[in-house]
Amino acid sequence: MTANPKLRWGILGCARITRRGLIPGIRASSQNHLQALASRNLETAHAWAAEFSVPSAYGSYEEVLDDPEVDVVYIPLPNELHRPWVFAAADAGKHILCEKPLALNAAEAREMVAHCKARGVVLMEAFMWGHQPRTEALRRLVAEGAIGELRLVRSSFSITVDPGDWRLDPARGGGALWDVGCYGVSTARLFAGVEADAYGAVARFGPTGVDLSLTASLRFPNGVLGQVDCSFEQPFRCTYELVGTTGVIEVPDAYLPPARPTAQLRTADSVKELVFDGHNQYGGMVDAMSQAVANGGRLTKPAEDGLNQMAALDAILSAARTA
Repeated sequence: MTANPKLRWGILGCARITRRGLIPGIRASSQNHLQALASRNLETAHAWAAEFSVPSAYGSYEEVLDDPEVDVVYIPLPNELHRPWVFAAADAGKHILCEKPLALNAAEAREMVAHCKARGVVLMEAFMWGHQPRTEALRRLVAEGAIGELRLVRSSFSITVDPGDWRLDPARGGGALWDVGCYGVSTARLFAGVEADAYGAVARFGPTGVDLSLTASLRFPNGVLGQVDCSFEQPFRCTYELVGTTGVIEVPDAYLPPARPTAQLRTADSVKELVFDGHNQYGGMVDAMSQAVANGGRLTKPAEDGLNQMAALDAILSAARTA
């Protein structure tokens, strides 16, 4: 690790989210630099490296971990590969940004958190939406009482997937809750500010055994309730709503914001359209990682937050399976 807080990144895999999210985020950041990427198809790695002016391209993930010019790695791989590659990256002394959900279950996540602590590396779950300026602005509005006392966080996120998609395979950590419902659970946890103490859920399970559509309820000890719905078989929706005792904030394009994100604040007296800074949320996420490494690993949302998130997901899926 260099003394310079500017981190040199390596990426394990040429996933869609890499092109759509993390590469633009790194390039938008003044604190980070994309040093290396790998694909199991070396030609793909070379093509991406040429397209994005990346110095090093590799045909195996191990080569990125062996590269002394790489400080931190991003793991966008399917869910069942998170644990082994987090372990390998930590053993190589690399800090780690791992795609959500952190693991297949809370037991795996607990092992990953402990292993990274033992190796002295930072582990962060890649929930980019929390790094939007809009998210922080809405947290301030809620804290300042703009909608009275927060009572309900409601989130909807649905997409459609092809029949052969890996996200329909239970052995690979498939299911709507793990893929898109996790955003709503993260949203409820973030705005409630504490961990839930009760969970309920119902789901429609597909022929492979994964949840295709799921609705969940969460109860928090400070009086906040959460409602989350998610699906692989419904039209695209991506919203959340914050309901207080005196007002409501509706948030469109919640986790995939446009260049100028908006929200609507409604009270008994007025309706206000709010417009926010469209700073790249992936850039904000990699900047948070860079600052944490420079500050001795002090993340705003440490690896334990990813562990708590996995525990919540486990509880919800368990409730749905026993309903």
